Amino acid sequence: MGKRKVAMLLLWVLFALCIRLPFNVEAKTSSSLEKEIEAKLRLLNKPAVKTIKSEDGDIIDCVDIYKQPAFDHPALRNHTIKMMPDFLLESRNSSSNDGSDSMIFQTWQKSGSCRKGTVPIRRILKEDLLRAASLDRFGQKPPAVFKNSTIGFNLNFSDLNAGSAFIPENRSSSYLVTLGYNYIGAQADINIWNPKVEMTDEFTTAQIWLKAGNGPDFESVESGWMVNPKLYRDRATRFFAYWTRDSYKSTGCFDLTCAGFVQTGQVALGATIGPLSSDFGPQYDLNVGLFLDADAGNWYLKIKNNVPVGYWPAEILGSLRHSATLVEWGGQVSSAKIKKEKPHTATGMGSGDFANGRYGHASYMRNVRIKDYSLSLKYPENVNAVAEEPYCYSSLNDVKYGVEPTFYFGGPGRRPPYCP
Repeated sequence: MGKRKVAMLLLWVLFALCIRLPFNVEAKTSSSLEKEIEAKLRLLNKPAVKTIKSEDGDIIDCVDIYKQPAFDHPALRNHTIKMMPDFLLESRNSSSNDGSDSMIFQTWQKSGSCRKGTVPIRRILKEDLLRAASLDRFGQKPPAVFKNSTIGFNLNFSDLNAGSAFIPENRSSSYLVTLGYNYIGAQADINIWNPKVEMTDEFTTAQIWLKAGNGPDFESVESGWMVNPKLYRDRATRFFAYWTRDSYKSTGCFDLTCAGFVQTGQVALGATIGPLSSDFGPQYDLNVGLFLDADAGNWYLKIKNNVPVGYWPAEILGSLRHSATLVEWGGQVSSAKIKKEKPHTATGMGSGDFANGRYGHASYMRNVRIKDYSLSLKYPENVNAVAEEPYCYSSLNDVKYGVEPTFYFGGPGRRPPYCP
């Protein structure tokens, strides 16, 4: 072989190595990510005693109650499950209910049920993890970016009226709020809709918050319904629960996407619910209640007045294991395109209609209740209706003589020129 041919051969070998090198690096990176995803899936999806395929595409695993994700939490390794005390199941609305929440069901329940000793858990799929911003933050809300972190920790109604409370820049909320000490429960009948969500990384909720503190340092337990395509793959209306111990910075998550919440009932967190309300049509609402067992320090979640879902155990909580200091009922839109961003997001809140549309048009919460250490379930003494972006999403506490108030909230988001 001549020198010229040897030189050409060496060039081809070097060229081939240069081409293959990036692909080898990429393959290695891809392989590492695959392993991380598989490990995460094994952690989230526990062995199923029975599997139910729902007509909406969800897969529901019936998991041994003592093998659920909660027990992966270091503080819960030796935890003994405590069913909801009977006295909490007896907490009912003091005013009449039209029974619309008796018609609410989860879609998966049409395809089967889980036997005693197991709990239904919505299976997390590989594509769910691939949509997440990171595997570490899968199932978590984006951290709240506060506009003013220098305001004092204490909050009062003058702060709310002046709009000077801690307001996250990447959230827009409309809610009814009560402030005080030692709240040990709250509930409401939450009107169910399916508002538009414009971008896949946005979500909208209708929910109840119970907080200890407010602003950049608070604890919270939350529940209601939500439309969240990034987390759930679609734009269906789903029942959810959430908790955080540090203002969404690093602790807590939606549903059972991290260790913490202990499920005890036959309600699948993150599963679709129906039927849905419609404009000029039938209205449906779901009673949601969160109550503290003060002796144990556990916050219990229930629906339809006496259907247990599960609880946030005292071991994962701080001040909340004693009481909440603030309760909010209303809606929230999470988006980077709110407050100062233009164009504003067109993601809707509630029904997508403004609060002044009232019954049949706007989303509502009625039979609003709090519970304190008087142990009575009652309408709060002092409330305030707040809308952080009133031209985008509004709030209205409809008070009429002789009739219990109904709280309305929501809106369409972008609506030039008022919400450009």
